[in-house]
Amino acid sequence: MTDELPGGLPELRASDADREQVTEVLRDALAEGRLDMEEFEERLEATYKARTYRDLEPITRDLPAPGVTPPSPAVSMVKQPAEAGDWAGRVVGGDGSSRWGVAIMGGFERKGRWTMPKRFNSFAFWGGGVIDLREANFADGEVVVNCVAIMGGMSVIVPPGVEVVVRGIGVMGGFDHREEGVLGDPGAPRVVVTGFAFWGGVGVERKVTKAERLRQKEERRLEKLERKAARQEELEESRRRALEGGGTRSDGRGDSLDEARSLHRAAMEQHREMMREHREERRERREDRRDRD
Repeated sequence: MTDELPGGLPELRASDADREQVTEVLRDALAEGRLDMEEFEERLEATYKARTYRDLEPITRDLPAPGVTPPSPAVSMVKQPAEAGDWAGRVVGGDGSSRWGVAIMGGFERKGRWTMPKRFNSFAFWGGGVIDLREANFADGEVVVNCVAIMGGMSVIVPPGVEVVVRGIGVMGGFDHREEGVLGDPGAPRVVVTGFAFWGGVGVERKVTKAERLRQKEERRLEKLERKAARQEELEESRRRALEGGGTRSDGRGDSLDEARSLHRAAMEQHREMMREHREERRERREDRRDRD
């Protein structure tokens, strides 16, 4: 008899399929706006760590099951802010939540949910700063990040879809121009990086958020599972044909040699695919370390 904990949920180990069902509910909730990116990230990590049904149950407790339409709320006559994922909803106007960043023999960070003003001024002397715009709102359709780096460095991180223009001047230093020339999405803001670098540098990098990276990683994991299942099915079919012999040729000799070659080719393809997956996993680990740094 299975022991049950209070609430009626058995203390049974959850499978990968169980965790995938929870992940699907979370993805639907994110797409429908029931969860923001931060909540999605937290719940997705909790899903990966879940070991039992009891661990999984709270993750989707306040979300509708797939295919179930919850009752519609009463219509509000008060204008609500647009969804966070919509570019029009992220250009919010106003003065911005922070206008300065200073690092003197130290460092500063502006990241997470904040409002980028029309002009953000930053200064680093024997130090460094990070201006992360991936989850930021924008006070205007065009914003300026002014960076002055004296024997120090700055890092400007923008999300995909944003147009970047670099106009800084470097003296025994430099500004990163690699992200220039990429067209922005319709309605996306334009980020102008300007300033002065002396014995220092200003880097510009285009990165997705951690939650989006986890979503992409989950998609790659599912694709790998599908490829693995297809390879296994192909290998089993080759083995079956090899065991059956496949009939005889016109000269009376069996086709076992052809089947053995087919089996060998399938096994080699499986080995090559495993090596590709191993390289992808190493690349993902490097990306994880870089994001933590």
